Amino acid sequence: MLTRRQKFAACRAMAHLHLRGQLMYRGDFLLRMLGLLLQVALLALVWRAIYPEGEAVSLETQLAYVTYAAVQNWAFTPPGLAPSAIPQRVREGSVVFDLARPLGFPAQMLSAQAGVTAALLPLALLALPFAILVGGAQAPASAAAVLASVVSLAPALLNALLLAVLVSMVCFWTLEMTGIFMIHRVVAQFFAGALVPLWLMPNWLAGLAHVLPFQTITYTPIALYLGRIGGTGPVLGALAVQLGWSVALWLLLRWVWARAHRRVVVQGG
Repeated sequence: MLTRRQKFAACRAMAHLHLRGQLMYRGDFLLRMLGLLLQVALLALVWRAIYPEGEAVSLETQLAYVTYAAVQNWAFTPPGLAPSAIPQRVREGSVVFDLARPLGFPAQMLSAQAGVTAALLPLALLALPFAILVGGAQAPASAAAVLASVVSLAPALLNALLLAVLVSMVCFWTLEMTGIFMIHRVVAQFFAGALVPLWLMPNWLAGLAHVLPFQTITYTPIALYLGRIGGTGPVLGALAVQLGWSVALWLLLRWVWARAHRRVVVQGG
């Protein structure tokens, strides 16, 4: 039985291993960064063309939101179609080695996801100035807005990692997951506000987005930064919703894993 310190050390080592693995493919990172800048440029072009004058939210704010959301979503979203490495490990059979380790499987996969994101974050910061040039930027609403946004990034990242591992658990029930992962990617990006901010959605659709966990990943940090969520009560409420989803997703992950590990089926290995 591992102690808490040993578990932390094991998680850190797992994250570092996957971070180094990601950094081996520098050419892929460069191409993905160029893809990010192209996405920002095209979104900015579209919004400049279709955004009407006189809207309650200015075009500058809209462009800044789209730019920041694209960069953050790029950093928090793992490469490839699968949300995590779990499906590949199940398909190859290497999941049996994960199950044999003293550290729990969910903790291993969360640490691996954290390592992938840690490799992407510096590149996202490097891409941000170029994204601002082709997209747009806006100063934060206030110093308090910056603080709230920075604080909200921690649960936002945690929720992104939890959702990636949780959705990937479906591979323990079915080995054909392409359709499921495609649906997840589209739904997650849309309801996270990565493509369209929630304030532009119809009331019924925005209401649905607000009760789902996805908006805590992208929309909340950027809306706090831009002052779209302002005032002590709303800010604390938004942070509480993020943390509440973190707890709920962790409990759901444990519940799913308690049933998934009994259904381990591998190909190969």
